[in-house]
Amino acid sequence: MSRPLEQVGGHDLLIEVEACGVCCTDLHLAEGDLAPHVPHCTPGHEVVGRVREVGAEVDGFARGDRVGVAWLAGTCGECRYCRSGRENLCPDSRYTGWDRHGGYAGHTVADARFAYRLPEGPPAEELAPLLCAGIIGYRALERAQLPAGGRLGIYGFGASAHLTAQLALARGPTVHVLTRAEEARQLALDLGAASARGAYDHPPEPLDAAVLFAPVGDLVPVALAALDRGGTLAVAGIHLTDIPVLDYQRHLFQERTLRSVTANTRADGLAYLAEAAAHRPVVHVRRYPIAAAPEALADLAADRITGVAVLVADPGG
Repeated sequence: MSRPLEQVGGHDLLIEVEACGVCCTDLHLAEGDLAPHVPHCTPGHEVVGRVREVGAEVDGFARGDRVGVAWLAGTCGECRYCRSGRENLCPDSRYTGWDRHGGYAGHTVADARFAYRLPEGPPAEELAPLLCAGIIGYRALERAQLPAGGRLGIYGFGASAHLTAQLALARGPTVHVLTRAEEARQLALDLGAASARGAYDHPPEPLDAAVLFAPVGDLVPVALAALDRGGTLAVAGIHLTDIPVLDYQRHLFQERTLRSVTANTRADGLAYLAEAAAHRPVVHVRRYPIAAAPEALADLAADRITGVAVLVADPGG
């Protein structure tokens, strides 16, 4: 996509885009599941690029630095949520590709206070998915309260789930994947999952925790029923279809917990990127040129992507 360059504010960075991941949230915005905040806002919130201009009030970044731009684009910094380390719940939070133009373009402008310094070595298309798929998976795993050595269920196995499974496996638990696509089930097994079954199947053992990545409300009671006593289900998506009526005795009794996940904090991003640098996840990438963003979104909508789709500035590079 092309658009006039934005004015660079005092806290901003002008960034030349190297790669931008294609996220399910972009698809929800494109299909109207999420109402637009800004007319004609350019999507894309898994941005890897080079700093080309630095705002007058920016500290810590210089021209040429490699940076990442993620979903959380800004907060008020003053509300009780921001002051208590829960900036993801800030009522005035802003988001890349929803409130500010994102990375489906040659350049983007981002608040340096919400940007991440990235390493030089890894290819841009492997770093890009870490900035949302990885970070939100990290937060979802934290929200699921998986005990050490526990049994984790992952429902749906797309971009975020295939990174979260590797994060979990690096920590030592048993991982069971439940998803509809045969190719995704095979990928899960290749990455080290103990089992991979259909989305509505029972896992081979009770689960201590589960994360629901598929935006399918029908799977909430399925996942809750698979939990052992005291287990927790975290719903990772920003959008979910309607949840059926729950049976208290079957789905929630014995202290089972249902939790949502809302965006992420900058602390989540820093913690995940550090952990990812240590365990180096295998990122299964399908590359598209930036101009082919509509095709990438169509393939994502049709379940034609195993792993992650990433738009790249130079598809031949």
